[in-house]
Amino acid sequence: MSSELIQTYADRASVPREVWLSLLTGASEHIDVLVFSGTFYAQTNPRIAAMLTERADAGTCVRLCFGDPDGAAVARRGQEEGIGDTLGAKIRASMTYYRPLVAHPGCEVRLHDTTLYSSLFRYDDNLLVNPHVWGQPASANPVLHLRRCGSEGWFNNYASSFEAVWETANPWTPTSGA
Repeated sequence: MSSELIQTYADRASVPREVWLSLLTGASEHIDVLVFSGTFYAQTNPRIAAMLTERADAGTCVRLCFGDPDGAAVARRGQEEGIGDTLGAKIRASMTYYRPLVAHPGCEVRLHDTTLYSSLFRYDDNLLVNPHVWGQPASANPVLHLRRCGSEGWFNNYASSFEAVWETANPWTPTSGA
């Protein structure tokens, strides 16, 4: 069996833009994103909402799960990073990019209130995992590029984690907060 670990990056900014784009445009079944704010996701790709709706139109299931800006987990993370309520504000700002997805078939956006140990970006059988180190912003931490290699292993553990958080998250609409 080959290794699930395809590549490591020192921090999120070290992941080449071309990697993000090729994974997104190549996804045909799943695009799952689990973050607190995911601000960089839209700011580094201003067409992200259009690209996600294009993938949904092609039959890809698009699920985005952001932190609840009014939730306890976001407040705690803001305290741990020493940024106070800034994280909640970042989430609200980030969500403005995703308004078009709410009414689009094949796209779903939810808000979670869970401790987030890793940000996850799944594109079919590829997964970018951004582990979180206590007190540091996610952007300052490494990224692991995993590829599914069977029914057990890291990829499946992280994919199961996404599913567990997704099940506890609440649907977001632009009027429901954020």
